[in-house]
Amino acid sequence: MWIQPEEVLLAGALWVSERANPFFILQRRRGHGRGGGLSGLLVGTLDVVLDSSARVAPYRILLQTADSQIYWNIACGSSRKEITEHWDWLETNLLQTISIFDSDEDVTTFVKGKISGIIAEENRLKQGEEQEEDSGKFREAELKMRRLFGMPEEEKLVNYYSCSYWKGRVPRQGWLYLSVNHLCFYSFLLGKEVTLVVQWTEVTQLEKNSTLVFPESVRVSTRHTEHFFSMFLNINDTFKLMEQLANIAMRQLLDNEAFAADRSLPKPCKTLKNVSALKRDFDARAKNERYRLMFRLTQDERLDGHTDCTLWTPFAKMHVVGQLFISNNYICFNSREEDLCQLIIPLREVSIVEKADSSSVLPCPVSISTKNKMNFLFANLKDRDFLVQRISDFLQRTPDSLWGDTNPLSLIGHSASSSASSPTGSDAVNKRRHYHHGLPTASQGLLQLYHRNAPEDLGLKAMKEKMKEEAWNIHFSEFGRGVCMYRTSRTRELVLNGIPENLRGELWLLFSGAQNEMATHPGYYGDLVEQAMGLCSLATEEIERDLHRSMPEHRAFQNETGIAALRRVLTAYAHRNPGIGYCQAMNIVTSVLLLYCPEEEAFWLLVALCERMLPDYYNTRVVGALVDQGVFEELTRAFLPQLYEHMQELGVISTISLSWFLTLFLSVMPFDSAVLLVDCFFYEGIKVIFQVALSVLHDNMDALLSCNDEGEAMTILGRYLDNVVNKQTASAPVPHLHALLTSGDDPPPEIDIFDLIKSSYERFGTLRSDVIEQMRFKQRLKVIQSLEDTAKRSVVRAMMTESAFSIEELEELYCLFKSKHMTSCYWGSSSSAAERHDPSLPYLEQYRIDPVQFAQLFAALAPWVCGSHTPTLSSRLFRLLDQNQDGLVNFKEFIMGLSGMYHGDMTEKLKLLYKLHLPPALCPEEAESALEATHFFTEDGPRGEAGKEADGDGEEKKEEKVKDYRYYLRMWAKEKEPKTETIKDLPRMNQEQFIDLCKTLYNMFSEEPLEQQLYHSIATVASLLLRIGEVGKKFNNGGKRMEDGAAQAPPPDPQRGEGLSEAESGEAQMCQALADAQLEPAPPQTSDEETKDDTSVSSYSMVSSGSLQCEDITDDTVLIGGGEQRRGSVLDVDWSITFEQVLASLLTEPPLVDYFEKKIDIQGKMAACKAQRGVERQASSASDNELAQHSI
Repeated sequence: MWIQPEEVLLAGALWVSERANPFFILQRRRGHGRGGGLSGLLVGTLDVVLDSSARVAPYRILLQTADSQIYWNIACGSSRKEITEHWDWLETNLLQTISIFDSDEDVTTFVKGKISGIIAEENRLKQGEEQEEDSGKFREAELKMRRLFGMPEEEKLVNYYSCSYWKGRVPRQGWLYLSVNHLCFYSFLLGKEVTLVVQWTEVTQLEKNSTLVFPESVRVSTRHTEHFFSMFLNINDTFKLMEQLANIAMRQLLDNEAFAADRSLPKPCKTLKNVSALKRDFDARAKNERYRLMFRLTQDERLDGHTDCTLWTPFAKMHVVGQLFISNNYICFNSREEDLCQLIIPLREVSIVEKADSSSVLPCPVSISTKNKMNFLFANLKDRDFLVQRISDFLQRTPDSLWGDTNPLSLIGHSASSSASSPTGSDAVNKRRHYHHGLPTASQGLLQLYHRNAPEDLGLKAMKEKMKEEAWNIHFSEFGRGVCMYRTSRTRELVLNGIPENLRGELWLLFSGAQNEMATHPGYYGDLVEQAMGLCSLATEEIERDLHRSMPEHRAFQNETGIAALRRVLTAYAHRNPGIGYCQAMNIVTSVLLLYCPEEEAFWLLVALCERMLPDYYNTRVVGALVDQGVFEELTRAFLPQLYEHMQELGVISTISLSWFLTLFLSVMPFDSAVLLVDCFFYEGIKVIFQVALSVLHDNMDALLSCNDEGEAMTILGRYLDNVVNKQTASAPVPHLHALLTSGDDPPPEIDIFDLIKSSYERFGTLRSDVIEQMRFKQRLKVIQSLEDTAKRSVVRAMMTESAFSIEELEELYCLFKSKHMTSCYWGSSSSAAERHDPSLPYLEQYRIDPVQFAQLFAALAPWVCGSHTPTLSSRLFRLLDQNQDGLVNFKEFIMGLSGMYHGDMTEKLKLLYKLHLPPALCPEEAESALEATHFFTEDGPRGEAGKEADGDGEEKKEEKVKDYRYYLRMWAKEKEPKTETIKDLPRMNQEQFIDLCKTLYNMFSEEPLEQQLYHSIATVASLLLRIGEVGKKFNNGGKRMEDGAAQAPPPDPQRGEGLSEAESGEAQMCQALADAQLEPAPPQTSDEETKDDTSVSSYSMVSSGSLQCEDITDDTVLIGGGEQRRGSVLDVDWSITFEQVLASLLTEPPLVDYFEKKIDIQGKMAACKAQRGVERQASSASDNELAQHSI
C-alpha cells in the first residue's frame, strides 16, 4: 500500500535491493523468503521478538536521487505481488515524467506530492465506509495474524501479547494472538518457526498457576494436549481476556450463537495505542457483567461509568465511602466496606438532580430527590459537572409514563386498584381474556386467598410473626421502602431471621430485581398470556403433565384456581423464552412463588430466577445445575477434604446436589423450612445455597464416613433434611410427602432451620460471590465439553450399526462435521445458526450443514474426485440426502452418503451413482430437459381395478366399510415399515441422463493409474448400453406409437446425412459430451482392427482417448453425428435403460469392476482435511516464492 513518505537514512541496513532504476529501489527484508543466511535468521528473529512492522510488510519501495543521501519510503507490501503492482505503476506513470526534471528537489517534491494525493483520494473513497477505530500498530498486528495463520477477514483480533510458549522444556519467545474464535501463537527464533492455532471451542480447561517448572504461567488444555504460556507483562489482564473468549465459545456450543460486537459503545476521545475496539468491547462487557450481578439488574443494562464518592447515610449520621455507578436506567452506590450500604435508584423514580453548595466539609456535592420524597446526598465527586450532565442526558431519554403520578410504594396490589376503577364495559371485555384484573390471583397470592376468611390467630407463633412485621416496618421508616431502600447489614439480619408472610412477595420482588423489570414492562404479562394460551407445543404438553404434581400436598393447588394460575405463568414463560421452554422443577419453584405473589409478580420472579439468578439451570441439559454441582464438589474438597474423598468413592455428591440446587431445597425439605432458604437466596444469591449444602454435609460427616454404599448415604441425608423444621411458622404446617414415606420407627432429632442457616454462615460465611463466579467459569468449560463428548459418543454408538466406518473414523468425521458447522457460525453461512442447530432434536440430527458447507466436506472427503464436475456431483448428492427438503443435511444423512461411497459393494456404489443422475438429485433446471421422457416412463395407476370397484354393488361397499379395525392397524403398520429399496425399484434412465452419467464416470477416471484402460472400458460399455436402449425402444413401442411418431416427426434436416441412424446419433452425442468433459489429451489406444470391426465403438474410444480433437469431430459430423449436429438435434425421449442393464454391462469390463470393488481408506482424506489450513498457508507461501523466482 502507498504510505506517507518517510525519511530513511540507511537504505541498505537489514534490507536487500531486488530492483532499481535511477529514481526508485524495490527492497526485501532480510530473513524473509528464500535464503538470507545467518544475517537473515538474526533479522527475522529480531522482527518477531521486537514486533517489527517488517513482519507485516517485508517489501518496500524507496525514492532516491543521485545527489542526496536521504531516501524516502513511499510504499510497502505484504507480498511480492502487491509490491510489484506498485512498482509497475511507478515505472508506467511516473518514471518518464520525472526523468525530464532538472532538479532532484523537484523530483522529490513531485513524487511526494503525487503519493500524498493518491493516499488522500483513497481516504476520500473510504469515507462512506465504516471508519476504523483501531490504531495503525494494531491493524498491522491483525494483518500479521491473518497472514501467519491463514485467517479470513471475518476473524477479528482482540489483542496480542508478547510471551513465551513452552515446547517441551524449552521456552519459545514470540507473540500470542487472541482472536474472537482462536488462540494463536507464532515464534521465529534463528530459523526455527513455531506456529500454534487452538479453537476456543476445543478448550477444556483454562487456569493460571505457578510452579517451579512453569513460573506464573497460563495452562490451556484441550482434549488431546496441554499448552503452557508464561513471561507475560500483565498475566492477569491476559488471563481475564482468555476467560471471556473461552466463555463466549462455550456459549456458542450451548446456544449456537455467534459473537456479535457491541456497536453502541461510545467512541474513544482519541485512538488508543495498541488497544482495539473489540478489546474495549470486551472490557465493557466484563464491567457490565460485574455491575449487573452486583445490583441484580437486567441483561440490557449498560454501565456508562463509575467514580469514587461519599454518600450521606441519615440512619447512621455519617458519610460512607464507596463508588457511584451510572447506567442508562439506574444510579447505584456500593460502599467500599462490604455490607455497609448499597443503594439502587431507578431513573424513572428521580424527580430532581441538583448541585448543592460546596464547602470544605462537603466538597462537590450532588443532591438527588425521588418521587417518593427520599433525598440522597453524594459528595467528593471529582467531575461533578460532567456527572450531572450525564444523569440529565439519561433522564431525558427515560419515558416518564412508566409510573405517571403513581407512588412506587403502591406497586404491590397495583393491579387491584386499577381494576376497581375500570368501567363496567372494560370489565366485560376483560372477562373474555385468559388473564384479567378480575381474577383472584391477579391481585394477591394464593396464601392470602386462603387466609382471608380464617379467624385471627392470637397464639405465640402468630405474635412472633407480628413482631417480625413490626421490625420490618421500623426498618422501612428508617431505611426507606421500595426500590430506593438503603440495603445494609441490618437488612441482612432481618432476612436471616425470616421474612414475614405478608411481606414476602414484596421483598422477593425487590431483592431479586424483578420489580424493576416489571415496572418497565407494564401489561407485558397479560399480553403474553393471551398469545401463549391455546398454543400447543412440547412445552405445553409437559406443563399439563406436571401441573398436578406441583405441591399436591398444599391445599392451594388442590383446586382449579391455583392450577390455572400455575398453568398461565408457566405457559407465558415458555412462550417468552422458547430456548428454555419448560423444564422439570420449574413447576415446584413457580408454585411457591404463586403462594406469596400475584400472578404477574410471580412471572417476573420466574424470569429473574431463570435468566439471571440461576443462569442455564432450566435449559434442556440443565447445564447451570451441572456447573454448580461441579462448584459444590470443588467447595467440598476445599472445606471438607476427608469427606470429599469418601463421597467421591460412593458417587453421592453428583446425585444429591442436582435436586438440591434445581428446586432450592423445596423438594427435599419441609415447605415451611425451605421457604426461609428462598428468602436468603433472593437476598444473597446462590452462595447461601452452597453454604447450607456444605453445612448439611458437615452435620452428617460422621454418619457419611461410615457408609458403605450410595443408598445408605442418600438415606442418611434424606432423613436429615426431612426433619429440618421451622418452629416459628404461624401458618398451618404443610405435610412433607417424602418425610411421611421415610419416617421409620425412630425418626432422627429435629433440626431448627434457623440454627442450620446460622451455622452455615458461621462455618462457611467466607464464601464470596466473585469467587463462586470464577469457579463457575472453570466448571462450565468442563461441563459443556463433557456434554459434547457425551453427544459424540451417542452419535457414534447410534451410527455404528448403520455404517461400516470404525469408531475412530466416526468420531473423527463427527468432529470434522461439527467443526465445519461451528466455523460457519462465526465466519458466515447462507443459513442462520438457529436454523442449523436445534438442541431439542436427537444428537444425530442436532448439527446440520447447508449446501456450501457440504460441498467443502465432499470435496475434502469423497473418494470420487471428478475435477470441475465435483461441485455438480456434490450438489446432487446433497439433494439426494436432504430427504425433508429443508436445505440442510444432518450428520446421519451425511454419513449414510459417505458410507455408500466408501464401504458399499459394487452394486451399492453404482446404485448411488445411478441415483445421482435421476430426480430428485437433479436440480430443477437439470430435470426440466428430461421432463417429457420422465412422464413417458411413468406408469399409469391401476384404473381398471378402481373402475371395477366403483361399478360393484352397494352391499359390497358396505362390507368394506365395516372391516375389522385390526385390518386397518395392519395396513397402517405396513405403511410405516421402511421399504427396502431393490435395484428393480430404481426408475429407468433416459438418454440425456445416461450421457451425463458417462460424463461423470469419465471425470472420475482422470487421475487413476489405469486411466486409459478405464476410458476404453467405459467407451465399450456406453456403446453397448446405447444399443440396448435402441433395442428396448423398438421392443417397447407398439406399431401405433411408431406410426404416431412418424406422423408427428419433423421434416428431415437437409444438412444431415441421410444414412444416419438414431443409435449413431446418440453415440455421436456421447462422443461430443465426453470430448467436452476430457481434461487432458492422451495417446490413442485403439487399434485399426477394432476400428474396422465396430465403427461406433472405435470412434467413441478415439474421442475418449484423446486422439480426436474437437475440431476433427466437428468436421466429421456427417460421419459420426457429433459436434454441431448435437446442438441442433433433440434427444430421443423414447430411449431408456434400466439399472440392471447398466450393472450387467459394467460387470463385463474387469477394469471397471476392479475400480468399484477397490477398498479406499478414508484416514488419509481426514488427515488432509484437518491439515487443510496448514496446506493453504504453505500454498500461499509457495506461490510467493514462485513469484520471487519469476521476478528474478
